[in-house]
Amino acid sequence: MARSSTRPTSRDVAQAAGVSQAAVSLVLGDKWRGRVSETTAERVREAARDLGYRPNLAARNLRLGHTRTVLLVVPALTTEFFAGVYTGAARVAADHGFGVVLYPSPEGIGPARDPFASAQAALDGVIASSMAADALTAIRGDQLPLVMLDSDPSGSLGAATVNLDIADGIRQVAAHLLDLGHRRFLHLAADVPSWTFEVRARELAARLDTVPGTSVRTAHAPISIEGALTATEAALATPGHRPTALVCDDDKLAAGAYKAVRRLGLRIPDDISVTGLDDLGLATAIDPELTTVRLDAELFGERGMEALLAVLEGRTPQAGDIPVELVVRGSTAPPSTP
Repeated sequence: MARSSTRPTSRDVAQAAGVSQAAVSLVLGDKWRGRVSETTAERVREAARDLGYRPNLAARNLRLGHTRTVLLVVPALTTEFFAGVYTGAARVAADHGFGVVLYPSPEGIGPARDPFASAQAALDGVIASSMAADALTAIRGDQLPLVMLDSDPSGSLGAATVNLDIADGIRQVAAHLLDLGHRRFLHLAADVPSWTFEVRARELAARLDTVPGTSVRTAHAPISIEGALTATEAALATPGHRPTALVCDDDKLAAGAYKAVRRLGLRIPDDISVTGLDDLGLATAIDPELTTVRLDAELFGERGMEALLAVLEGRTPQAGDIPVELVVRGSTAPPSTP
């Protein structure tokens, strides 16, 4: 039978499922647990699917005084990592009837224009990367329910903080290179004033300091292939013993380092081992494939959104950093010289 062109209502869903409109509201608003049975909830969802019913969020938002819209503030989308964060956050948001507006800070970091006439009126909450935290001031996002990503828990602006276990990732990198026999290190550090990069530098230095005979030099570079190329070339041309291992804060920095190493006539990993951090697509596009730390960007976004939902509902967000994993590939090997 042809379906009516009239938009189905919650009353239609209630009649089809044999329940009250109140039960329909509870189930489709994801507030049914403890109030209706799982069987009833599934019957309501099935009736809604069959009828093609979609809640009138605009009308409900006017009644509740909420927009069910969240802002995700990230650095400029120069890598796929933050696209993954958005994908994960949007997936959880959609499951709870929320929308996510993606707002990349125009310059990557630093102040940004307010994308709304009034962020406080247009948004229920904000999820923000610490790399784009300055943008929060411009949009007054720090006056809204806020979850910070990659941020110092002890000094976070947010009501909750969600972090990847970057410190453990660096410890895994250092342990891998030390086990291979490396003792002279160059740290290609991201020239970005952000807590997450401070953690990388601090953990690398602390881990190497526990092994006698190790040394580490640091070269700073903007997160770009050209910037990494220039910084690495200059660092490797410095007089003295050449490092045998190059630890990069990010896979894009590692790709630039590859170019510098080859311009100097050196080979990876024969003359110098290189590691990254992120496990972006380019990690397996370059040759040899890059030893790096895999960060689950989508899970990161999911956890960020789940934390914000908890804050909005007055619950305590899930604790604990998200585990990361070292992926060993062809860019690391024992040093050819002691």
